[in-house]
Amino acid sequence: MRFNYSFQKVVDLKGNEKTQAEWVLSTALGELQAHEQCLKDLMVQRSEVLISLQSSAEQKTSMIKIRELQDYVDYLDVCIARKHSDIIYSNQEVQHKQNQLSTKVLDEKVWLKAKDKAQDLFQQSMNLREQNELDEIATVRFAMKSL
Repeated sequence: MRFNYSFQKVVDLKGNEKTQAEWVLSTALGELQAHEQCLKDLMVQRSEVLISLQSSAEQKTSMIKIRELQDYVDYLDVCIARKHSDIIYSNQEVQHKQNQLSTKVLDEKVWLKAKDKAQDLFQQSMNLREQNELDEIATVRFAMKSL
């Protein structure tokens, strides 16, 4: 006789939910990394513009050109500030998704543990049934030899 767990579909569902939560977390981590890379790019760009601004100030450059570079630095500062906000939000999202994944993993473990217990009980029942059949066979053989 074969073990058939009556809640197997629930166990499968919990496993699928955990896998889906892993994918969602992976996506959130990807977004966080993209924001961090964008921030790095903005910081590099800001440094380059500041160097250009400094060299323009040292040379005979028109005030309009210097002002344009300074406005661009100010714009990059705003972009950097926004990107910091995006990173904070993304970190919160990652933390939230990690918590959801932890919940799904725990839920799946509970159901797998219940399945294991049910399987152990089934195995014990089968072992007991087999032992009883062997005892009955031994009793019949003993009774046949006694005659």
